[in-house]
Amino acid sequence: MDFAPRRVSRPARPLPPGACDAHSHVFGPYERFPLYSGRRYTPPPAPVADYVAMLDSAGFSHGVLVHPSASGWDCGCTLDALELGNGRLRGIVVVPPSASDAQLQSMHARGVRGIRFTETGERSRGPQPAEGVLGLHDLEAFGGRLRELGWHAQIWAKCEMIVAAAPGLLRHDIPLVIDHMGFFDVARGVEDADFQSFLALVSDGRWWVKLSACRVSKRLPDCEDVRPFHEALLRAAPDRLLWGSDWPYIGLDPDPPDVGHLVDLFDAFTVDATLREKIFIRNPAALYGF
Repeated sequence: MDFAPRRVSRPARPLPPGACDAHSHVFGPYERFPLYSGRRYTPPPAPVADYVAMLDSAGFSHGVLVHPSASGWDCGCTLDALELGNGRLRGIVVVPPSASDAQLQSMHARGVRGIRFTETGERSRGPQPAEGVLGLHDLEAFGGRLRELGWHAQIWAKCEMIVAAAPGLLRHDIPLVIDHMGFFDVARGVEDADFQSFLALVSDGRWWVKLSACRVSKRLPDCEDVRPFHEALLRAAPDRLLWGSDWPYIGLDPDPPDVGHLVDLFDAFTVDATLREKIFIRNPAALYGF
């Protein structure tokens, strides 16, 4: 399968020292880190050398790598990248409930700070759940262990599902980090009842949200349809927002986004310039321990 080059430009306004891209993935080289045979997609090759080059070119000091389902339960590619990052990177893994405490402790020493739970349809393929995917109900097996490690639960689900599941999620008394701005349907508008309920939920101080306009927009590359949602989240939870590029833009070929342009969009959508340092530096430092 052919993939378009992943362009990387520097933002028009340089990022400050300490800036963090809080959501990316690495893949390959495939002779060392083969993909899961039952995967639902084939990603572009995105080895750690290319990822670090992206961070350097765009001006990021830190990055957070999220284990992708295309790798199944094998977190080797992500863990290898963390080691090569020499403290510059943090990781979010997906491990089976049978993972031992010793395995989790070893991952913590290498820079892992959370586990991802996904409810976006990946678990419904075939009679058995796919490897490399945990549902929200799997948090029951991990809540206490996450709390002991000081880790968080990263959740990729639609905003209405998050609102419905909130009482059970909050019971675990751990940080809850929401992927892709709550994965709302942009076509329903910012006044949609489900998104408004999500805003009320995340404004209470126990939730973090990743801003990633390219993953929810239907109007790439400029993502103007996402701007009112971005602005609403800035008002609701400025102290717990993170920014993620979503590099290498799985499923967004043949014209994948440019990291520098996505940072420029953040600046265009963020009228209060004081939030730039908070979202790119202070918030991720607090959550990930940079």
